[in-house]
Amino acid sequence: MSWQSQLKADSVSWLLEAQDPGVRYLALRDLMELDDDDKELKSARKAAHKEGPIAKVLSRMQAEGYWARPGTGYGPKYKSTVWALLLLAQLGASPKEDKRIDEGCKYLLDHALTEGGQFSAMTNASASGTVDCLQGNLLWSLTELGCDDPRLKSAYEWMARTTTGEGVAPMKDKHAPVRYFAGKCGPDFACGANNKLPCAWGGCKVMLAFGKLSAKQKTPLIKRAIQKGVDFFFGVDPVTANYPNGWAEKPSGNWWKFGFPVFYVTDILQIAEALTSLGFGKDKRLANTLTFIREKQDEQGRWLMEYDYTGKTWQSYGKPKTPNKWVTLRALRVLKATA
Repeated sequence: MSWQSQLKADSVSWLLEAQDPGVRYLALRDLMELDDDDKELKSARKAAHKEGPIAKVLSRMQAEGYWARPGTGYGPKYKSTVWALLLLAQLGASPKEDKRIDEGCKYLLDHALTEGGQFSAMTNASASGTVDCLQGNLLWSLTELGCDDPRLKSAYEWMARTTTGEGVAPMKDKHAPVRYFAGKCGPDFACGANNKLPCAWGGCKVMLAFGKLSAKQKTPLIKRAIQKGVDFFFGVDPVTANYPNGWAEKPSGNWWKFGFPVFYVTDILQIAEALTSLGFGKDKRLANTLTFIREKQDEQGRWLMEYDYTGKTWQSYGKPKTPNKWVTLRALRVLKATA
């Protein structure tokens, strides 16, 4: 079954409308699969950087390469360097169109990445400020933004090693050269913020980042980490989101609310994005999740904005509980990848 035949109506034409250059560019790139040197795609990409939300985010960047305030860039939340780069990656920003993107990536690496490969949320850039959702989000974003800095290798290795547990000492062994911390406290996505249980929100970001790597970049260690993640996410039917809940009796309702952008709060759609990026789109264990995704479209083949950051970041990406181009693009990418 083709991915278009899974739609109740033609929503692709809606995404290609000229009045929304950001979505139009990504629809041409990801759904229509135009070549990088295609004139229409190049024109759309330029428009997305000059007229779309990419331009808005870049306009808030300081000359030194950071957003909001200098340092590791975690705070203030949703408007500092970390969040700006996560957003730019989701918007399809390209250093081919604006050199400031490379400058922002370099600033983050210079100020937030430790020698051990941990991205830190702490103002003093301590390795103890690492956590899976931050590590995975930033590695996915930097790779998506075209950053090929050699320092990323150590960051991917840390992420893989702490997923499998290989060669990582317990948190209490403070003299060990490689150990867990209060946030990233154990293998299998264990997180202090989830009462030291595996955190599926963080794990999803980790898997997304691994999905950005080429076959050549997937070392034996990374392959073992990917398998760990696959076993974890398919340990239950993903559509149930019945993963460990450290502080609640049942999963967060946000799992079933699709939105844009996506930061550390995660939805079922992102599980599908991660697993399809790793080649598991046709796995039978994902079938119920894909059915759920398809059934959330309206009669026009569009998906609603159910989780948003209006008022928290620089601009709105659509009205809540209405058909949304960004969310629809996310859903169509998954359907296309699994057809």
